[in-house]
Amino acid sequence: MDGEAMNLATAIPALGYALGAGIATGMGGLLVLLFRRTDTRVLSTMLGFSAGVMIYVSFIEIFPEAEAILRNAHGEQRGKILTVLSFFFGIVLIALIDELVPEPGNPPVSQRTRDRGSPESATVSGRLYKTGIFTALAVTIHNFPEGIAAFISGVKDPLLGLSIALAIAIHNIPEGISIAMPVYYATGSRRKAFWMSLLSGLSEPLGAILAMLVLGPLISDTLFGMVFSAVAGIMIYISMDELLPTAREYGEHYLTILGFVFGMGVMAAGVLLLFHG
Repeated sequence: MDGEAMNLATAIPALGYALGAGIATGMGGLLVLLFRRTDTRVLSTMLGFSAGVMIYVSFIEIFPEAEAILRNAHGEQRGKILTVLSFFFGIVLIALIDELVPEPGNPPVSQRTRDRGSPESATVSGRLYKTGIFTALAVTIHNFPEGIAAFISGVKDPLLGLSIALAIAIHNIPEGISIAMPVYYATGSRRKAFWMSLLSGLSEPLGAILAMLVLGPLISDTLFGMVFSAVAGIMIYISMDELLPTAREYGEHYLTILGFVFGMGVMAAGVLLLFHG
């Protein structure tokens, strides 16, 4: 009985860590309230920012973490091979989805030329909305195993779990912006943009709950590492195929680059301040 009480006492805070980290994604979505929908400079900058966030997280954090997990589980050579294959599987998967999902309101090529630079055009709105959907999908998949990690760490060591949850929350705020911003510019609805970012973040506590109730015996290092590597591939594809090309539609190239570098800097600074401050 004492053991059950102890398990409950450690599980509840661990679930709280995962919930708080997930809500941070919605907090990022709230920042769209500060954006003016008709300002193409803001849109170009924030698309670059979103790409910087996703590329930095993918190459600097997610991919190396996945490789380390798979190398520990399967050895040096096989672990690297599994990491690379999973990475490109994620790219192929999202590319196939991209091919199957049409861009809503997509006019002929000649119309695209006339609409260039206008965030109100059907072409750009459709592309932005699809970008927001894909970003939400990638972040949702990414957040699910993060919730599992936060929960398991919190159960084993509450201080470690809190540190991991804080690190995840720092990451999730700009990820929430990455989801909400294109949706807001495509639809003009702050509410829809916020709820899409929040619901994406709630996959984190969902992962923690399933880890506690169901998935514990089924979770393996191999599955964990392969999912992380595939998510890195998905995020890279979205950044290169959707975020950066859409930012270029407005001709604000230098603002896109500034946003890109700033997005990477925000993610890097968050990690440095948390673990080396």
